[in-house]
Amino acid sequence: MLFYRNLDQIIFNRNQLLSCDELIIISGYVGPHPIRTLQTLPVKTTVVYGMYGCDGIQRSLHSTLVNADEELSKVKILYSTIPVHAKCYIWRYKGEVRSALVGSANFSTNGLTTPFKEVLADATADTFEPLGEYLDLILNKAISCKDAIVSENKSRKHNPNEDTAPAVYDKDVCSMPLFIMENDQPVVPPQSGINWGLAKLTGSHVNINDAYIRIGADLLEHYPDMFPQKQACPSEGEKVGRIGHRHNDCIEILWDDGTSMTGLLEGSIPKTFNGKRELYPKQISSTPSKAELGKYLRKRMGIKEGHRITYDDLKVYGRTTIDVSLQGDGVYYFDFSV
Repeated sequence: MLFYRNLDQIIFNRNQLLSCDELIIISGYVGPHPIRTLQTLPVKTTVVYGMYGCDGIQRSLHSTLVNADEELSKVKILYSTIPVHAKCYIWRYKGEVRSALVGSANFSTNGLTTPFKEVLADATADTFEPLGEYLDLILNKAISCKDAIVSENKSRKHNPNEDTAPAVYDKDVCSMPLFIMENDQPVVPPQSGINWGLAKLTGSHVNINDAYIRIGADLLEHYPDMFPQKQACPSEGEKVGRIGHRHNDCIEILWDDGTSMTGLLEGSIPKTFNGKRELYPKQISSTPSKAELGKYLRKRMGIKEGHRITYDDLKVYGRTTIDVSLQGDGVYYFDFSV
């Protein structure tokens, strides 16, 4: 069979359909959130991060994975020392392959939960033997995540006056402002952006702490790979095959202080590149609770929940932007350190 949606549920529930005592996952890129979900399964799991042998790994993602490896008794995390871009999900019983899924879906929130974007297919029984040989080869070339050589997170130097200075775009790190310019003055919008929830005070049906981080048109122009074009989803029922809505990509956010949360690249804004008009996300929020982001930012800044954040509050805290860098498939590092 071929699967193209609800891939996470298919993976996490397959052990109920067969006799197995082990799940081994080989994935080009991995995300922390689905790895932690593996602890709930009744079988032991090994996760191999495949592209370590080519891309290495930055400290923020590495630290999160090492913590998971130490805390989760049923999960072991390995890094492949040879470049592996394959995505294989293999269930074994007493060392023999009993079932396997192969395809394009990385073991990350983005790879497993975005409908129609990736596929996984059942491997046939006649491929179990070579698949087992391939698995042994990868495991023999893998090391414990604790033994890895780690790259420092990419960062950029901040000019104290850069809020009013001409924008500088670092190719690896996107500096996302938490303010806008009005009449040549930086301000934090009172009922949108990180203050989105305060629209509740004027009758909007939002949580008082709801927040989002705006993705400006200039950032889309300079970072088209960091904030990818929105993909169209086919409509359901009678409209199968026709273009439906544009999906919101789920992402994993790793903060500089070790906090992690699931985010959403949501909304749509048109942008023309090379003469072609496409839709791109216009903001980043937390999910399933949009208030999680607002609560987190206020806690970092020492501000009470529900309080309106002003530009002066950001200056007192010491940061008016969040530096964002891409760690892997849908995994982002957010630096809000002072």
